[in-house]
Amino acid sequence: MLSSDTFSYTVQARSSPAEAAALLSDLTRQGELHPLIVRVRRVPPRPGAQASYTINDRLVAGPLRFQTTYHADVLISEADEIVMVARQWPATTVRNHTRLRAEPDGLVRIDVEITLTAPTPLFRYAFRQARAAHLALATRLGAALEPPPSEPPPT
Repeated sequence: MLSSDTFSYTVQARSSPAEAAALLSDLTRQGELHPLIVRVRRVPPRPGAQASYTINDRLVAGPLRFQTTYHADVLISEADEIVMVARQWPATTVRNHTRLRAEPDGLVRIDVEITLTAPTPLFRYAFRQARAAHLALATRLGAALEPPPSEPPPT
């Protein structure tokens, strides 16, 4: 039996939607944002995907530390929308639907909805880990998108 639930978050950053989409849809760059990722390898796109990846995460369960491997596909990658699906054994799926919208003063609004489905015995742990990791990613995203502060003019 499978269980499923959804969580969402919103981030605003000083960026264009296209720049934010480029960062969020390139999973090779997620290691700098996602606290569980230790390795990302791009692989040939699976049927129906624009890009596909194999990703290793490092997880902790009580005193145990272990790595997992999963496969992620970018299904839609546009300046205003990104859809990704990650699959891991056994029967665990994470669907990420991101919408991006330009706002005044050079800001982008990033609305993310994550739906996790997993076998019921694993669900609470997997959902807790996914939500914590993605909320940590959200706190890092704004800084990753902000342009570096300009240097003062030479005197």
